[in-house]
Amino acid sequence: MKILVCVSKTPDTTAKISFNEDSTEFNSAGVQYIMNPYDEWYALVRALELKEQLEGSVTIINVGTAENDTVIRKGLAIGADDAVRIDSDPKSTLFVAKQIAEYAKSENFDVIFLGKETIDYNGSEVGAMVAEYLDLPYISYGTNMEMKGNTATIDRDIEGGTEVVEVETPFVVSAAKGMAEQRIPNMRGIMMAKRKPLNVIPPVDFADLSTIVSYTLPAAKSSVKMIDPENMDELVRLLHEEAKVI
Repeated sequence: MKILVCVSKTPDTTAKISFNEDSTEFNSAGVQYIMNPYDEWYALVRALELKEQLEGSVTIINVGTAENDTVIRKGLAIGADDAVRIDSDPKSTLFVAKQIAEYAKSENFDVIFLGKETIDYNGSEVGAMVAEYLDLPYISYGTNMEMKGNTATIDRDIEGGTEVVEVETPFVVSAAKGMAEQRIPNMRGIMMAKRKPLNVIPPVDFADLSTIVSYTLPAAKSSVKMIDPENMDELVRLLHEEAKVI
């Protein structure tokens, strides 16, 4: 089985979020970056489990600059066989999806994995766009996946329950919590990752259809107000006039 896993670099969950002076770009000064957890813990690890079960290969792909190589090498240390980085500084999810799809077109992958979303933008967009460019079935928010021959049975989260679907390879799937369990790279994996191929290729020409105008931070949270439990009238007034929940 030949598997492609799409990975992203995201700020660590403890990073302080701020933007540049005109609010058009994220301020990366002093920020520590990690592999997007949904890509690493669920998509990549499930791909490796399938490789171990069915034999085959797992390739990581990332659209980004050389600054992403450390994150990519972690994926190789966890167990991926090789990696591809499309050398570009992406400005939109559509651009990212186009680059991944163009690479995948000639490689005949059986399954293309992604995390269900990135923890910085939470867009859940790239998977569907890749599937559309490749004209492949797309299953989102997968929480469990079993393969039998060329048929995959996938559980996916839906509102109020779980949906079970069957799909023939090739297809694209986004992985959510439950698809696999996190793996920590060991010393042998880290050493081997240094010798595994990381191929850097140029992006295909593409004109973005949308551009980011600006970012804004959410409004600061107000301080906590303590109300005397005997003063129920004041509590009701604040809930009605300030919190506006009653």
